[in-house]
Amino acid sequence: MTQWQQLALSSAKVMMASSTVIQIRVMQMSLGIMRPEEATRMAFEKVSALAKATEMSGRALAANKGPAEAALAGLEPYARATRANAKRLSRTAARAK
Repeated sequence: MTQWQQLALSSAKVMMASSTVIQIRVMQMSLGIMRPEEATRMAFEKVSALAKATEMSGRALAANKGPAEAALAGLEPYARATRANAKRLSRTAARAK
């Protein structure tokens, strides 16, 4: 049961970080200040995270770790990317003020 609780908590953290990233990126787009590098990153990071998540969850399933552990492993690449983006974009947004 602990793994399912950990998955729920990790999912909530990803949702919070994602909302921060979305808010800042939408603001940048609406103000016309989004750098081309950020727009490119926005598209390509999703493909990379999906590939890594598929690999990690597949490895967990192949190791017979169970569905909760596989879901946690698959969530981790998204969690890492959203945390990094939220941190980076929050610093950028704070400097722009």
